[in-house]
Amino acid sequence: MNSTTKQSITPELRQWIIDQAKAGRSPDDVLKSMIDSGWTEDVAIEALEDTLQGFLKDHAKANGLPVPVPVPEPDLLDSPGSVVVDGHEVKIVMTMRNPRVVVFGGLMTEAECDELVALARQRLARSETVVTTTGASEVNVARTSEGMFFGRGENDVCKRIEARIATLLNWPLDNGEGLQILRYQPGAEYKPHYDYFDPAQPGTPTILKRGGQRVGTLVVYLNSPKRGGATTFPDVNLEVSPVKGNAVFFSYDRPHAMTRTLHGGAPVLEGEKWVATKWMREGKFE
Repeated sequence: MNSTTKQSITPELRQWIIDQAKAGRSPDDVLKSMIDSGWTEDVAIEALEDTLQGFLKDHAKANGLPVPVPVPEPDLLDSPGSVVVDGHEVKIVMTMRNPRVVVFGGLMTEAECDELVALARQRLARSETVVTTTGASEVNVARTSEGMFFGRGENDVCKRIEARIATLLNWPLDNGEGLQILRYQPGAEYKPHYDYFDPAQPGTPTILKRGGQRVGTLVVYLNSPKRGGATTFPDVNLEVSPVKGNAVFFSYDRPHAMTRTLHGGAPVLEGEKWVATKWMREGKFE
């Protein structure tokens, strides 16, 4: 089979793909099996994406769940040890399918980390969280850090990092919020929470006007605290150690706990922790 016209996407193929998904096989594994069996990559990808999207939508509707939407996703077919983005090598330290979590090594250089910290330090204030009942922001006892926001593309280092993230995650640059910089001093933490906006809250429609739902989060560690400060995922007992230049990415295809993206910042026990957070939206963030 060497042309798309000879490789029709049959009902039998779609059912096989659904069976593989129900069995817990990852889309990457299913795609590789199809290619190894002689399917051309473009037909295999089309069959996989269309079938799984339809399956997930039908499942959501049947169970009264939000319908899944496209999310940012790095190109990790064949499980590479690293990927090169505009000449910058980024290592793949760890991946998890459910929840979708990827730990990147060396996403930012030490010099880039230091530059962001220096630029942010003079503008720090007590961190706030979005209040979904109103759409406003306020100080929250669950978040005991200091922080600030850079406007998207505000300076050269932000432009460079934002472009790298957009390419790495295959997500439009305009669909990203500006970088948020946070500093956690000893004892500071961020209790477990979700990054998407709760559809049941009255303030959410106002928040969504600026670009739709959040669908992905990338946290870059700008330094390495001496002890503590891990990013935790309580639903799956995962802890990601804060290592300077590394980053943890996770996506959520619907605003629901089924994404298992409950996460938090464990208390810093010694030293301080600096992070840069990039949130990605469904649409263009204004």
